[in-house]
Amino acid sequence: MSDDKVTTRYYRVTKSSAEMVQGAVIGESRWVLYVNDVEVVTFMATPRNLHHLAFGFLVSENLIAGLDEVASLRVNEADNRAYWYIPALGVNETRAMAVCEEGVGSIEVRLTRDDFRVPAHRVLTSGCGGGVTFDDLSSQQTPLDSKRTVRAAQLFAMMNELYAQGTLYRTTRGVHTSALTDGENILALAEDVGRHNTLDKIRGDCLLRGVETRDCILLSTGRISSEMMTKAAKMRVPIVASRTSPTSLALELARAWNITLIGYLRAEEMRVYCGVSRVVV
Repeated sequence: MSDDKVTTRYYRVTKSSAEMVQGAVIGESRWVLYVNDVEVVTFMATPRNLHHLAFGFLVSENLIAGLDEVASLRVNEADNRAYWYIPALGVNETRAMAVCEEGVGSIEVRLTRDDFRVPAHRVLTSGCGGGVTFDDLSSQQTPLDSKRTVRAAQLFAMMNELYAQGTLYRTTRGVHTSALTDGENILALAEDVGRHNTLDKIRGDCLLRGVETRDCILLSTGRISSEMMTKAAKMRVPIVASRTSPTSLALELARAWNITLIGYLRAEEMRVYCGVSRVVV
């Protein structure tokens, strides 16, 4: 349940040969998020940094305003261990403990308030693994007022650094990687089978470490969908770039929210779909 990659055997086949080899595939498993004993959502996710995923999802969907609303979080990773976050006790670690079989695969959050309610309206999105957001995707975020610029050379360098730090990709391939950067350094990086999960993991990581996301740059290996753009806007990120394409709705949202949207950021070429004034050649 808690393996971020799984070793397997497969055949490497060419036009003239077939060879059995041992390699790895990316881990994917089902995780159910509960808040105050209420089931909120089921993630199909790579079991790495699931507390980041939970925190990032909760704040991204406006279900909590910040960490001060969280009394505890427990990720039941396996039948013999669980990750605990209890800020009042200074606990932020995985501990060996017995977990009931039915509890494995659950993320349990307890808030400091008891008035939590699950929003009634859900919008299924195009994210890998069936992402979900409680926001009406037609609603408008406040357009960003950002003077952030970036040199084209910095974007190429940071995309190369994203690949260098993506350890799961090098061993398994089938995984999305996203990173938050200030243009000079990678501030946070996440890998997951779901591209939307990577952004929630980044936001959760930044929330825990007190890293400001505003005015930074988001890089991703995955397609930029409307959900990805919505999450970027909530992080107040003015530049979003991917090695692949955006969707038409993502482009409409980027224009409406004054976000620079870049696709096909590869080697030494990119496509700037809107907000080109922030990219300095």
